[in-house]
Amino acid sequence: MQSSELQRITNWLIDGARSSGTPAEMIADVCEHLVDAGLPLWRFGIFIRTLHPEIFGRNFIWRQGEEVEVGTVDFEILDTPEFAASPLRIVFEQGIEVRGRIGDPDNKRFPILDDLRAEGATDYIAVPMPFLDGSVHATSWVTRHPGGFTDDHIAAIRSIVTPLARVSEIISLRRTAEMLLDTYVGNRAGARILGGQIRRGHNDTMQAAIWLSDLRGFTALSDRLPAETVVEILNHYFDCQVTAIRGHGGEVLKFMGDGLLAVFPIDEYVGDAAHVCTRVLEAARESRASVEALAFPVGEAVERFRFGVALHVGNILYGNIGGGNRLDFTCIGPAVNLAARLEKITGRLGRTVVASEGFANVCRHDWRELGEFPIAGFSKAQRVYGLGEETPVVMA
Repeated sequence: MQSSELQRITNWLIDGARSSGTPAEMIADVCEHLVDAGLPLWRFGIFIRTLHPEIFGRNFIWRQGEEVEVGTVDFEILDTPEFAASPLRIVFEQGIEVRGRIGDPDNKRFPILDDLRAEGATDYIAVPMPFLDGSVHATSWVTRHPGGFTDDHIAAIRSIVTPLARVSEIISLRRTAEMLLDTYVGNRAGARILGGQIRRGHNDTMQAAIWLSDLRGFTALSDRLPAETVVEILNHYFDCQVTAIRGHGGEVLKFMGDGLLAVFPIDEYVGDAAHVCTRVLEAARESRASVEALAFPVGEAVERFRFGVALHVGNILYGNIGGGNRLDFTCIGPAVNLAARLEKITGRLGRTVVASEGFANVCRHDWRELGEFPIAGFSKAQRVYGLGEETPVVMA
């Protein structure tokens, strides 16, 4: 291999691979540069473990002459026979190289080598890629070169893994921060925080449709069931709403016990309030159906559930609020307060969905006026609307 070209690739990685716009482009550029330098590389994989509640890791697969494949795997893969028989399992668990010359009888324990041989591969090596935090990630290198990789090829691979690990770790840390912020504060809030809006008092006014819901009979449920069971029920219950909310353009801002606060931003310049509120109502109806279908076995009994959701539209203050060095990225304002008061009315009226007059005026639907109600903290009584299709059910 050309040592000068290999050094140039190393320097380029150390400098942050600035000419590559995305991680996939960076992987493609590295592999193509290595091939140009004399490494007979046919297939390359990089496998990055992630800090995410549902995703075990991400993988990038490059093949000569093809686009880089980008994928994710969940934690269930750890219990599969495929992972148990994978060279990568050894790399992750022991942090050592695994060499697999295609056709070598000693490598029968790795089924992937048979698959690669069918595609014309002659050699395979999985190399650990340690990060500075001590976590071990993995790379895999495959060639079709007659006789496989030479000692010089292996030395080149080992030399490139360290600078590749440094730039990969930087990209991974940024992505981990984005994913964790998305998971815990929502995608819009996460983007703002990463963009530097982190000081107390940083906030914006935003017009939005507001969703505030809670589970009926939650206090009694918590009193008669074990805490672990209640947590499991809440997770299933929130799944019924979060999927619908995110699928219709909303962002979940906060879970408060059995309560959920979400917003659906409205672009005042586009004038899409009616479209946004229609999607909010679709999400509410989907959530209602999902919660009604939720059946949770507890011993010999089956728990069924009802919830209430209040829908409103108005201006909110959206940003950092808190004390000392503990901040919360949330929304406040009279519109949020009204939604919270309306949510309490859903239980009194035996309704799943209620809407403010403002929401009902924007979202044209078969609304039924339910009357005017005095609202604590508001000088005027508020007119409340329910869905014409709903039959009130007052819980005992």
